[in-house]
Amino acid sequence: MNHKSPVQLASTFLFLGICSLAIGQKGLPAKQPFTATVNTMYPQHLDFAESMVNQLVVPTDFKTSVVATGLGKPRIMAMADDGSLYITRRDVGDVLRLSDKDGDGRFEDLKTVWSSFLDVHGISIYQGYIYLASSKILKRGKLNSNGSVGDTLTLISDLPDGGQHDNRMISFGLDGQLYMSVGSDCNDCSETNKEHATLLVMNPDGSHRRIFARGLRNTIGFDWHPQTKDIWGCDNGTDWRGDEIPPEELNKIVDGGDYGWPWVFGKQQVDVTREDPGGTTKEAYAKTTVPAVMTFPAHSAPIDFRFLGKLPGFPSEYAYDALVSWHGSWNRKQPEGYKIQRIHFVNGQPVSVHDFFSGFLSKDGKTRFGRPAGILPTKSGKIYVSDDENGVIYCIMASN
Repeated sequence: MNHKSPVQLASTFLFLGICSLAIGQKGLPAKQPFTATVNTMYPQHLDFAESMVNQLVVPTDFKTSVVATGLGKPRIMAMADDGSLYITRRDVGDVLRLSDKDGDGRFEDLKTVWSSFLDVHGISIYQGYIYLASSKILKRGKLNSNGSVGDTLTLISDLPDGGQHDNRMISFGLDGQLYMSVGSDCNDCSETNKEHATLLVMNPDGSHRRIFARGLRNTIGFDWHPQTKDIWGCDNGTDWRGDEIPPEELNKIVDGGDYGWPWVFGKQQVDVTREDPGGTTKEAYAKTTVPAVMTFPAHSAPIDFRFLGKLPGFPSEYAYDALVSWHGSWNRKQPEGYKIQRIHFVNGQPVSVHDFFSGFLSKDGKTRFGRPAGILPTKSGKIYVSDDENGVIYCIMASN
């Protein structure tokens, strides 16, 4: 076991809004001082043991199991038609292929199908090809009949620098276009590259790339509502504002939408620590932005976001719902996240939130044995969840 104690620190910051030498570019300083107490709390990490599965909680009529262990730091997943699970590992810079050859429900066969791809994160399988994205590069490879990857090709090599947020996510829309989330370069700044803090869209070969939506600080996971076909995603809010602000956001992402970062967060609330944008005020600018539809506790850290659709064995009321993985906070006094929640949609709109997969964080918030990252609902009715802290893949399915 790792017996390191929880780390607790508290710091108080005074934001004067006048520290930039680039006021002409960034706009006027903030009109008022702002003081924030920032707490740093790292729950103690516990190494995984199979017995810990008994601590995990799923809704009645569901069950969970471990299907792979010892994977290091697995992040985002995609499944091929033959049931093979492909997983990115950004720290190693590779892609694993897991197979369940004996049909016992566990992945016992592991192969590395792509290596030497620094900080690879986003993954999507489309029309026989596997697409992969790192902070600056988009690549494609042909999926061979034996599950290996060949005919690799670099499609893009000039994506914005990863900076503080290098977790690119990619997915194909119903229009056959490739969508990519690009986080901000920093915690809180006026970006010099317009493609930072955006959702991009492009042709499958990477051509005709354009900004679909902007002002999204770090929307990693996003997906299409199975009924309305609208794009939704959860955004990570700015740090160093205290325990409760800004909240994490659920946004309906529309073409041409501006979601406000770095001057505006939540439901058109201005960040009082920020200077005014050039040529206007924060208050006036806020009125031109798209407000969040739903907000969540600050610093919960959303990673993946997936709609379920009509999965075999699942209750009908889940068909239009989404799951979001909360990786877990490090900068609030009482830790938040470390779980997966279900967002219930009615008539295309989110109406309530429920814990779906929890128990990684102890009730007193002092210890944890996992941090959910990737989510993958499958046509077979199984939902796979990656834990990039203890290297485990979990499977959730209906128990009836």
